[in-house]
Amino acid sequence: MPQFIMKNATAPKTLHLWFPNIFEFKGGIQVYSDFFLKALICISPQNQYRIFIKHDTQPSPEFAQLQNLNFHFAGGVPLALRTWFFAAQILWFGLWNPPNLIIATHLNFTLASYWLKRLLGIPYWGVAHGIEAWNIQRPALQRALCHADRILAVSHYTRDRLLKEQNLEPAKIALLPNTFDASRFKISPKPQKLLHRYRLKADRPVILTVARLDEKEQYKGYDKIIQSLPKIRAQLPDICYILVGQGNDRPRIEQLIEQLNLQDCVILAGFVPDEDLVKHYNLCDVFAMPSQGEGFGIVYLEALACGKPVLGGNRDGAIDALKNGDLGALVDPDDVGAIATTIIEILNKTYPNSLLYQPEVLRQKVIEFYGFENYKKCLSELLNLQLQTEKMS
Repeated sequence: MPQFIMKNATAPKTLHLWFPNIFEFKGGIQVYSDFFLKALICISPQNQYRIFIKHDTQPSPEFAQLQNLNFHFAGGVPLALRTWFFAAQILWFGLWNPPNLIIATHLNFTLASYWLKRLLGIPYWGVAHGIEAWNIQRPALQRALCHADRILAVSHYTRDRLLKEQNLEPAKIALLPNTFDASRFKISPKPQKLLHRYRLKADRPVILTVARLDEKEQYKGYDKIIQSLPKIRAQLPDICYILVGQGNDRPRIEQLIEQLNLQDCVILAGFVPDEDLVKHYNLCDVFAMPSQGEGFGIVYLEALACGKPVLGGNRDGAIDALKNGDLGALVDPDDVGAIATTIIEILNKTYPNSLLYQPEVLRQKVIEFYGFENYKKCLSELLNLQLQTEKMS
């Protein structure tokens, strides 16, 4: 593994890392930030890292003992003042102890790094995930993106949208897709504990979705799965749909379930702790999330690593996660009939991609493409390219 050693190998360098949160909430950006930090430590353990986290209050034990990590938390500040406090914090430390590079895993944070670059010439990167990177209208944020030294996009879809919507140099945007923990997400039999909890027989076919039930994230398509269930049930009467997640969109989903008289085949599992998530993947026979607004979708990788057939939408970052359909099924996320037909085919083992029925091969493929070793390699190459082209001081 090549190491990123900036300019002078005898003198460790300093990076400032700006994260929204990592330790106390697990969404897509948070999981990405966690892996990003781990990869940096593996690639360049000799460097010093000042880590500024907006919403957390303390690090996890695995990071707390590392000597070259200095954490600065804003999570204890009242929410109404937190943004101002965080901005003052990152600007003050940037001016007082200028780093060799600033990396922000949320594009909104590049507003501050733009000013540090103007004042002190500090190079900066931003990470573009999904909806936060699309349809950007704020002139200040557009300017910050334009002056970034590098923007890391998690998928071709996100990259292409940024290029289409913003006046950016194509060479400035590099791909660094999501990764996952292959040691955690593994193939195993359907867990007896969950079969008992949900009162299911082991041979009952199960569809699974893992998503926040948020009114702003209806694009994930879990309602489309519910709408497709009457057609699926006509072919597979014993079908069960388990929807893992919580949020303010649940009342709408409950109403939809009642309207379609699906109370006996839909389970709203609510919040599931991280340690039980892999068990839910292994409980299902197909993972389905026909979204149309995902920047990538780590859940697809986790399900694939458990050897499960996966269905995603054909309009967003799921295209990357499923390798243009090589690793799973891609459907029109607005076509409820197509969603139903494809799920039926997958469960009946008549879907034309035979890879979906080879769990071990499916697992090895997703590790090959999106495992942590490949993620570290890609990040290392990008960091070394920054060294070569920008001559960081």
